[in-house]
Amino acid sequence: MLTFFWILLPIFSIFVVGFISQKILHFDIPNLSKMSIYVLSPFLAFKTFYSYQISVDYLYYFGYIYLLCFALVLLVSIAAKIFHYDEQTRCGMILGSCFMNNGNYGTPVVLAFFGAAGFDLAIIMLVLQQVVMNTVGTYYAAKGSSRKIIGSSVRHALYQVLKMPTAHGALLGVLFQLLHIPLSESLYRSISMVGDASIVVIMVILGMQLANIRITKIAYGKLSINLTIKMLLSPLIAFFLVEWLPIDHASKQILILLAAMPAAANTTLLAVHFDTKPELVSSATLISTLMSLMTLPIVLLFLGVELPA
Repeated sequence: MLTFFWILLPIFSIFVVGFISQKILHFDIPNLSKMSIYVLSPFLAFKTFYSYQISVDYLYYFGYIYLLCFALVLLVSIAAKIFHYDEQTRCGMILGSCFMNNGNYGTPVVLAFFGAAGFDLAIIMLVLQQVVMNTVGTYYAAKGSSRKIIGSSVRHALYQVLKMPTAHGALLGVLFQLLHIPLSESLYRSISMVGDASIVVIMVILGMQLANIRITKIAYGKLSINLTIKMLLSPLIAFFLVEWLPIDHASKQILILLAAMPAAANTTLLAVHFDTKPELVSSATLISTLMSLMTLPIVLLFLGVELPA
């Protein structure tokens, strides 16, 4: 357990930087979130799909991550129906339950326990998760927004999905790779620098948003549903899904481990950007991140992965 804590300490340190800076300097978080979503993330998506060799396994990973997401959306929707939550609350709970933090949290954990080969898969899943969040996540963030435009909320939500550039960056990276379009070393380095910066910026912004949480305003009943779905049911569903995938055993372990990660930091950015229950979403991110210090070692032991000495 102590070894696991030291692995995660650098990650939590970046959250703390954002938390302290927001308490002292009071940044404009919505505009910073917009910068991360519209400027930095597309470069990371392009770099990943341009750099890593495309194979049929991508289809398996893509199908898996969408199936997992929609299974979790279904569970949240059933809970919202049972407890008579309104549409904005349901959408906020989806943002806080259905997307895992397999980027700035999952990738260093996978690297620590599975090495370089596992890290390559974690990076691929990072970008696929970005695509899911910027399609499905954006849809529900816009659908539950308190700032809806006049007209159909579904039409407005779909329009917001089309505006999200991360999926465009990923598609462009695929096309450049398949068409063998070369990039100069200096241009590729510039793209990499901007893309890699997105991970740290997202972590800092998450820390800033956590600084704005009012503990007295946390909806503990809704939050408990979020945490149960994200931290318990998500890895269980992943366990059954990967049994159907024709991939190696280590890859299956990694997919289950990533499904057990806490709520994604990017969902806080979407919640802030669209004003879709940002306190509920950021609370789910904070508490699930803290819980992961206890739950992830259990998942690793269940998978038969030993903690490093």
